[in-house]
Amino acid sequence: MTNLPVVSVSQAGRSSDGPALLAMLRAAGAWLEQNSDAVNALNVFPVPDGDTGTNMALTMRAALDVGERSAAGGAGAMAAAIARGALLGARGNSGVILSQILRGIADGLNGMESVTAADVAVALRSASDRAYQSMTQPQEGTLLTVVRRAAERAGAVVAPDMPLDRLIAESLAEARQALAETPSLLPVLREAGVVDAGGQGLVLLLEGALAFLENRDLGAAYESLGQIDTNWLQATAELHTEGQGEAWGYCTQFLIQGGNRSEQEVRTIFEAIGRSVLVAGDPTTLRVHLHTPDPGAALTLGIQMGTLDGIKIDNMEVQQTALLAATQANQPQIAIPVVAVAPGPGIGRVFHSLGAARVVSGGQSMNPSAQQLVQAVEAVAGDEVVLLPNNKNVVPVCQQVQQLTQKRVFVVPSHTVAQGVAALMALRPDDSVERNASAMTAAFEGVRSIEITRANRDAGLDGRAIRAGQSLGFLDRRLVANTGSPETALQQVLDTLESPFGYLLTIYYGDEVSAGEASALAAALRARPDEPEVEMVWGGQPLYPFLGSVES
Repeated sequence: MTNLPVVSVSQAGRSSDGPALLAMLRAAGAWLEQNSDAVNALNVFPVPDGDTGTNMALTMRAALDVGERSAAGGAGAMAAAIARGALLGARGNSGVILSQILRGIADGLNGMESVTAADVAVALRSASDRAYQSMTQPQEGTLLTVVRRAAERAGAVVAPDMPLDRLIAESLAEARQALAETPSLLPVLREAGVVDAGGQGLVLLLEGALAFLENRDLGAAYESLGQIDTNWLQATAELHTEGQGEAWGYCTQFLIQGGNRSEQEVRTIFEAIGRSVLVAGDPTTLRVHLHTPDPGAALTLGIQMGTLDGIKIDNMEVQQTALLAATQANQPQIAIPVVAVAPGPGIGRVFHSLGAARVVSGGQSMNPSAQQLVQAVEAVAGDEVVLLPNNKNVVPVCQQVQQLTQKRVFVVPSHTVAQGVAALMALRPDDSVERNASAMTAAFEGVRSIEITRANRDAGLDGRAIRAGQSLGFLDRRLVANTGSPETALQQVLDTLESPFGYLLTIYYGDEVSAGEASALAAALRARPDEPEVEMVWGGQPLYPFLGSVES
C-alpha cells in the first residue's frame, strides 16, 4: 500500500463508531505494513524469532479482514470482531502480544456504540493491562513498555471533549520517548545498537492512526529505522556455533479449540517444555506460542487439550542464520533475488553463502505454506524473484505463489537439496532474473541426488520389500537400498553409481548425527575403492540422516 485511507475530521471527530474505528485501524495497519521491512531489521529479542514487522503486519491484516466482514455498526462490537481476527491470525511473539493489545481495547470498549477520547484512554489502559497479563514474566524495554507508557500518557492528559487526534498525538509522543529508552532497559538492545522492534511497530500503528484522524498522507515509508550491529550479531552466532549459547529451537504456534481450559492453566503446562510461552484467548479458543527444542512434544500436549488448528513451526536456527547473512558488513547487494526452501539450518547457511537472499524452513513432512513463501517473496528487494523449492512436494506450492503476489516469480523446479545447490552455483548477478532462472534449471538437470531416511512402516517400493525401521537409500529419488543402518544404506547407494574414480561426494548430515559420527563416516567413504573426494557438511535436517550429491 502506498497511500493511507483518509476521512475528514468530521467523520472521525470527537467520537467514532464501528466503521470509523475500522477505517482508523486500517490506516494504522497500512502504515505498519509499508514499514515492516524496516522493523524486521531491528529484530533481536529474545532471539531472531521470525520477522517482527511482518508478523505484526500479518496479524493486523488478519484482524482487519474479520473486521471488514463484520456487520457491526457499534465501536465495541467492531473492536471485538477485530480482536477475534487478531487472535486467530496472530503471528510470532509480537503478533500474539499485539492480539492481546487489540483484545484489551475491545474489552475497554465493550458494548459502546460510539467512543470518545475518554473511552479510548480507558481502552488503552485495558490494552496495556491485557498485554502484561499475557506474559508470565513481563520484560521491560519491549513492546509492553511502549504500550504502557502510551496508555499512561493518555490517562494523564485526557479531558472532557478532547478530540481523538489530540489524545492519540499525546500517546504517540510518549510512545516515541518510551521506544527511545528501550535500550537503557534491555541490555540485548543496547548491545545490538537498536530500539525494540515490537515497540517500533506500535509507534508505527499510532502514527498511522494519527495521520487518519488528521486527514493527511504520511507519504513514503522510512528508508531505515535502525540496523543491528553486525559485530554483536556475529559474536552471538559464534557463541551458539561453539555450543556456548542457548539453542534457538523452534518457534511453535497453534490454536487449541474446545479445550475448556484457562489461559493460566495452559501457560503453566507449556512452560515445562519451552520458553517465551504466550497463551491468549478464552476457554473456547486459545492461541499458544512458545520456543521449544521439541515442537512435536508441544503438539502432543496441545492435542490432549482440544482440537488443534493454525499450526506453524519455524526453525529459529535458520532465522538467525538469515539475519546474520542479511546484515554482514560489506556484503554485496544481491542482484538476483532468490528465495530457497531448506530442510535444515546448516543447509540454509549453504544456500545463503551461495547467494540466496532468503531461506524458508521446510522440506519432507514439513512443507512450507504458500503464505510463508509469499511472505518471503514480498520481503526481498525487486519485482522479480526466483523460487527454489528443493523438494518435489513443495514445487506445486511455489507455483501457487505465482498467483498470490504481484511480483514476477520464476519457479526453478528443484526436487532435492543437491539440485538446489547446483542451481545456486549457476547464478550470474550480471544477467537478468529470467535468464538466471533458465540457467539454474539447466544446471541441476545433470546432478545426482542421494537421500537416506528410515521407513516408518512395512511397504513395497521399486520392487523391494521394505520393513518398518529399515534405512532407505534413494538415488535420484529411486530406491536402491534398504538395510540396517543409514551408513550402510549410503555405502550401498554409492555402490550403484557408475562414476569415474575421484568423483566429488558432498554429504549433509542431519540433526541425529553427531560430528564424531560424521567424521568417522567421511573417513570410511574416502577409503572406498572408487576413491571419492568427500565433503562432509552439517545440514541439521530432521528425518534424513544424510542428504548428498555426486559430481563427476
